Amino acid sequence: MKSYRKALTIAGSDSGGGAGIQADLKTFSACGCYGMSAITAITAQNTCGVTAIHPVPPAVIAAQIRAVLDDIGTDAIKIGMLHSADVIMTVAQVLREYGCNNIVLDPVMVATSGDRLIEESAVATLLETLLPLATLITPNIPEAEILTKKKISTRDDMISAAQLLSSEYSLAVLLKGGHLKGTTLVDVYWPRDADSPIFFENERIATRNSHGTGCTLSSAIAAFIAHQESLHDAVRHAEKYLYQAISAGSEYSLGKGHGPVHHFFNFHKQLPKEKIS
Repeated sequence: MKSYRKALTIAGSDSGGGAGIQADLKTFSACGCYGMSAITAITAQNTCGVTAIHPVPPAVIAAQIRAVLDDIGTDAIKIGMLHSADVIMTVAQVLREYGCNNIVLDPVMVATSGDRLIEESAVATLLETLLPLATLITPNIPEAEILTKKKISTRDDMISAAQLLSSEYSLAVLLKGGHLKGTTLVDVYWPRDADSPIFFENERIATRNSHGTGCTLSSAIAAFIAHQESLHDAVRHAEKYLYQAISAGSEYSLGKGHGPVHHFFNFHKQLPKEKIS
């Protein structure tokens, strides 16, 4: 019998389908993995922003994770929106209990729309309990500023922040540079115990359809790790996948605000014009 490569997302639900577990599961599937989920919060969300957040009780979050790990197991884990200290501590406790590894942590704190998605008091708990368990973290610049308490305005600032986080928490860091201006997007990757960074550069695509890019990138990394790729190769292939998804998604219009990327650009075909009976 064949075996699936399996990936678990622990994150919030996006009713608009562009980010959160919806984006994660689409990405897992597009990258050849069997996707599973533990929902941490239900958001009322669309392309224009977040209008409501309903937290899932920590006990229910823990039960979802245990249900998956007790029966199916996983080859990699992506962690996204964890809105409170209680939720963060619960997730960390369960992952330690099961000895989980191959953990990609996307420290979701601010939505593309600017809406804050994490309580102030939860940041310290995130640093203390989850970062030590992570293989890789994927903050954007505003999130890295919160984590390091330092302003990031240049590429050199990004390098310093990535090095600081990597050395302080003994993990790999992929600091996303999309918030800096310029025609080229530069992400700074600092491997664990490295002496220098690696840069991933892509042309900036003129599009409003950037909703869920962070979720998609971290999920793609987790998917490629699940396929037993090295962390460097997983990051490299995920960067390429996201660029192609953004490029394909730029050709579509969805909603009134920030639309999604096209997760299935490799699979969707033009439907025949004749009616299918």
